[in-house]
Amino acid sequence: MAIGQNSANPRKFQKSQLKIYAVLIPVALVMIFPILYIVNHAFKPMEELFAYPPKFFVSNPSLSNFYKLIRATVTSNVPVARYLFNSIFITICVLVFTLTFTTMAAYALSKMNFKGRKFLLGLNDIGLMFVAIALQIPRYLIVDKLGIHDTYYVHILSLIVLPVGLLLLKQFVDGVPDSLIEAARIDGAGEFKTFTSIIIPMLKPAMATVAILTFQEVWNNLETSQMYIDTDAFKTFAFYMHTLSSNTNTVAGQGLAAAATLILFVPNVVLFIIMQSKVMSTMATSGIK
Repeated sequence: MAIGQNSANPRKFQKSQLKIYAVLIPVALVMIFPILYIVNHAFKPMEELFAYPPKFFVSNPSLSNFYKLIRATVTSNVPVARYLFNSIFITICVLVFTLTFTTMAAYALSKMNFKGRKFLLGLNDIGLMFVAIALQIPRYLIVDKLGIHDTYYVHILSLIVLPVGLLLLKQFVDGVPDSLIEAARIDGAGEFKTFTSIIIPMLKPAMATVAILTFQEVWNNLETSQMYIDTDAFKTFAFYMHTLSSNTNTVAGQGLAAAATLILFVPNVVLFIIMQSKVMSTMATSGIK
């Protein structure tokens, strides 16, 4: 008998795997339906958007919704490129700061002993309990107190904290053997050198997952532009797409909303596909722990 045929994860297909596929395929189809709906809905002409009974798949694909969206953006007072620049700039800044701070915090909370460590871990766990809407009033008061209303700072500072990201990264750092860190210190490496040469390379899967979570939160964010920004030049592409589709009449707005939703959705899918393997590695490691 060939080696590995009875293993839990055989290299070749076996009949015993059919029962696994019988469960996974229906689950995968259910999970992919929302994606298919978003894509099909964006290419539906007006008559199919309001067809009764409604159709899941588009019969006569059309780019009319995208043409209407382009024509609507031309009449905007602020160039669409400015909204897009704002979203890209803010997303990059939040990604850099979030990954930097969360990785450093995860290393400190996992491998360093200092007074207040358990208290800080408890605060992060408490942060996981609150939904975003519960934080709107205290966040607004903090923003007003700091005087960063209607600036880029409010976009960045209000989104760089990600408790679930810190939790994932800390779990990964917990799995790093203390012997590696001790060996690096014996060789004369300081804390920063140990962090950059040992911890960061081992954290790449978890960092990819945190990057995806952060990207989704920032790229699709509407609340910051709605609550803290008055000047249109500082608002984001997601807010502009939402406003454009909601400010038109109900009939025409459906097509614009469908096209705008697809445009905002595509970057999330592309990023997830690129980093899929690292995300799966993160989930597997988190599940084992």
